[in-house]
Amino acid sequence: MANDFPFDHFLKVGNKTSNSSSFNSTFNPNLTSNFDQKDDQAFPDEELSTINQEVLNHLKTLVPELKYKTYFENNLELKAINEASVLFTVKTSFIKKSVEIFKDEIAKALENVLGIQFEILIDSKDQQETVPQQSLSASSPNKSFNDVKFTLALTPTRDDLAAKAQAQYIEHMNPNNSGIIIDRSKTFDNFIVGPTNNMAQAAAKAVAQTPGKNGKYPSLYVHSNSGLGKTHLLHAVANEINERHPNLTVCLITARDFMEEMITLMKNNRINDFVKKYTEKIDVLMIDDVHELKNKEATQDQFFHVFNEMHNKGKQLIFTSDKNPKEITGISERIKSRLQWGLVVDIQPPDLETRIAILRRKMEALDLYVTEDVLTLIASRIKTNIRELEGSLVRLKAVSELMNVEIEVDLVKEQLMLPNSEDEKEITIEHVAKATAQYFRIPLADLKSKGRSQDITKARHIAMYLARKVVNAKQQEIGAFFGGRDHSSVIHAVNTIAEKVKVDPTLSKDINAIESNL
Repeated sequence: MANDFPFDHFLKVGNKTSNSSSFNSTFNPNLTSNFDQKDDQAFPDEELSTINQEVLNHLKTLVPELKYKTYFENNLELKAINEASVLFTVKTSFIKKSVEIFKDEIAKALENVLGIQFEILIDSKDQQETVPQQSLSASSPNKSFNDVKFTLALTPTRDDLAAKAQAQYIEHMNPNNSGIIIDRSKTFDNFIVGPTNNMAQAAAKAVAQTPGKNGKYPSLYVHSNSGLGKTHLLHAVANEINERHPNLTVCLITARDFMEEMITLMKNNRINDFVKKYTEKIDVLMIDDVHELKNKEATQDQFFHVFNEMHNKGKQLIFTSDKNPKEITGISERIKSRLQWGLVVDIQPPDLETRIAILRRKMEALDLYVTEDVLTLIASRIKTNIRELEGSLVRLKAVSELMNVEIEVDLVKEQLMLPNSEDEKEITIEHVAKATAQYFRIPLADLKSKGRSQDITKARHIAMYLARKVVNAKQQEIGAFFGGRDHSSVIHAVNTIAEKVKVDPTLSKDINAIESNL
C-alpha cells in the first residue's frame, strides 16, 4: 500500500486527524458557486457531465416519461461528489420540490452508475436553498466544500480503488432496457459486422431502407444469446427509418412494457384503445425480448390481434428474442407460427477478428489507447458477450484513471481476473487440428492424410484456416503439419474458407464453435 497516493487528484483534502476513520463532510448548498471551481470538486467537469448523463439515462427507466421530461430532462445537473454525498441542482425551487419526491429513484440510478450508495442532495439555482441533510458525524456542522475534512485509518489498497471503477462499467453492463427511448448513438455505422452477424445486419439494413410490404422482409425475427447486438440493431433500424422515412411512426418497446401497457388499459376498460394504437397509429413495431410474453395468455391474445392487423395492413414488424420461435416454451403455436412468417435469422458469438474490431471501435469511442497485445488478450478470453467485451475496456479505463496507471497486460489480468502467464495454454497447430477433428468427428490422422473426400477436405481447410488465423503459424509450418503440403495448398485452403465464411452462416457457426473450444 503506497503512502503517496495522489488524493488531491480526486478530492480537495482538508486537515487530517489521526486515529479516526470517520469522513466528516457535507455539502453546503448555499455555496454552490464554489463547486464551479475545478479545484473544489472530486471530478473534472467533463466527468461530472458524463456521470450526470448516465444517471439521467437510468432515470428514464425509473420514473414516468412525462415526469422525466418535465422535471429531469435538461433540468437535473450533477454539481459535486464527495465520499458520502452527491449534490444535484435544478433550475427552480418548484422543480426542486417535485424532484425531491424521486430521491430514491435518483439514488438508485446513481448506485447503478457508480456502484455505491450516496446521500442525495438537491438544490435550486434560483434560491440556493439550504438542503436538510444528515451529517456522518452528529456534531459536524454544515461546511463548505473547501472546509471538508476527512481522515483514513488505512491508505486505500488497489482493491479499494478498483471498487470505485464500477461507475461506467455497471452502467455499461446494465443498459437502459425500457424499450421506449431510441438510443441515437446506436447506428449501423458503429455496428461491427463479422461472419457471425452479417446476415442479421444485412436484413435489418434492408428493412430500414424499405420497411413494410414494399420491402423484402415485412416481418423480421432476430435471435441470439444476450449481449450480441440484437438491441443495437433495433435502435439502428429505428434511427435509419427516422432519417429515411420521417413520415413513418416507429414504436420500439420491450415485451414487458407492451404487456404492462395492455394491463393498464385493460384495467381502465380501454383495451380497444390499446389495439387501435398499434394497428392504426404505428407504422413500424419493434418488440425486444418477445420471449417474455411466454405464459402470458391474455397478452398473447392481444399480441395475436395486433400482429394480424398490422401484417394485413402491410406494416413493418421486427422482433428479437434469445431463442428461435420454435424453442420458446409457454407461447401458443399460433404465435410461434406468426413469428416465423417472415425472415428468421440468428447472431452467433463473434469470431476473434470481429472481437478485436469491436474493441478497437470501443477504444476510439472512449478516447482510450490500448496496445494490440492487450486487445488481443482481451479478445481471446471474452468470447461470447459483446457487452462484456466492451465493458472490459470501460472498466480498464476507469481503473487506469482512478489509480493513475498505464493499461498493461498485468493490470488487465488482475482486473479482468485472467490467469497468469504460467497458467496460460499456448495454442498450437496441433491444438487446432485436434479441436477441428473432434468437432467434425474425423480422426486426426485423416486430416494429415492425402484423403480428398469432401468431408475430410472441408475439415482440413478449416483447420488450416484456423491455424493461420488463431496460431498465426507460417504457411510452411501448416503445410508440413498437414501431410507435407506446399505453401500454395495452404494459401488456397485459407483463402477458400475466408471467402466462404462471409456468405455461409453454417460455416461461420462451425468455425466459431471450434475457436471457442480452443
